[in-house]
Amino acid sequence: MATATKNAECMQLALELAARGFGAVEPNPMVGCVILRDGRIIGKGWHEKFGGPHAEINAIADCRKNGFDTTGVTMFVTLEPCCHHGKTGPCTEAIINAKIAKVVVPIQDPTPQVGGKGIRQLRRAGVKVSVGLCIKQAKLLNPAFFKFAKTARPWVIVKWAQTIDGKLARRDTSAQTGWISGKETRTDAHKIRRSAQAILVGINTVIADDPLLTPRPAMGKRPLRLVLDGRLRIPYMCRLLNTISQAPVLIVTTKSVLAADKSKAKKIAAKGAELLPIPAEKGRWCNLNVLLDELGIRGVQRLLVEGGPAVISSFLEGGLADELVVYIAPKIFAAEGAADIAQAMSRLKTTFSLNYVTTNAFGRDVRIRGLLTALDEF
Repeated sequence: MATATKNAECMQLALELAARGFGAVEPNPMVGCVILRDGRIIGKGWHEKFGGPHAEINAIADCRKNGFDTTGVTMFVTLEPCCHHGKTGPCTEAIINAKIAKVVVPIQDPTPQVGGKGIRQLRRAGVKVSVGLCIKQAKLLNPAFFKFAKTARPWVIVKWAQTIDGKLARRDTSAQTGWISGKETRTDAHKIRRSAQAILVGINTVIADDPLLTPRPAMGKRPLRLVLDGRLRIPYMCRLLNTISQAPVLIVTTKSVLAADKSKAKKIAAKGAELLPIPAEKGRWCNLNVLLDELGIRGVQRLLVEGGPAVISSFLEGGLADELVVYIAPKIFAAEGAADIAQAMSRLKTTFSLNYVTTNAFGRDVRIRGLLTALDEF
């Protein structure tokens, strides 16, 4: 019993370490690692940055830095070690060379490059491998990674900030008076942006707010910025079109609009933006399912939806949202408020329940995060 408890504690610590990589390692999965000898933790590590050493390598290095020999130790790692050459060398080779006796993992890596091959390689080299500890927590740590591997479609995060009375904006958006959330919340929101490979808004948001849709600080991330623009109303001088060197821009529109307004389409393309026609669906000008398939082809693993009430409700109504992140500020805008999310939600015909809900305080604001997609779906 004591050994089982210690094993669970080590894996839980590895999961907590892995989470430190959020916003820095994507589209790689967050991975943590703990090394144990005779009931004592002698090394820890996590995947800290995309393109950098993996968790196993960092944990082995931590052992050596602290003067510990890794021969015969047990390693707890939150995902099957990789066995292929990518931006770094195979972790399986490092584990074998470090003479580690046993590796404990929750679950196999679902990608074709690994998919059990890492476990088999370790076992062939005489390393004992145990699979199955904390499976649910491992999936919950990297749901986008597992969904994309199974479906080739992005994990859709729908995010918004609102007042207590359900307003997403103030009518007067000059200077900072239109901000709903505080500085701490905006810092967290930018971390979520850094985790995404694409950020989507509707054209009304572009016209009203002139957003950049880039994470700040960027930390090397250049997410694809998408605008749903069925009538090609995007202003030529908006910040999106004037910052394409910072991150690419994709304007989602229709074939008929592109054919009817070739001049404007040409001018937008000259700015460096890509124009993508998407077919209609059930009275909507844009078939979001087709769009998600297209983003999957482009390798987008995490899509962050930051639109207004119409865009948010369209993803919810279509059953396309996997995760909700809602910031609630202790403010009531009353008659000064705009973009009523409650009004948009009242038109939905389906009720929703969030799973694995967490609440966190950021300054005076509260963040509610939960999943709409069940973990057993992938």
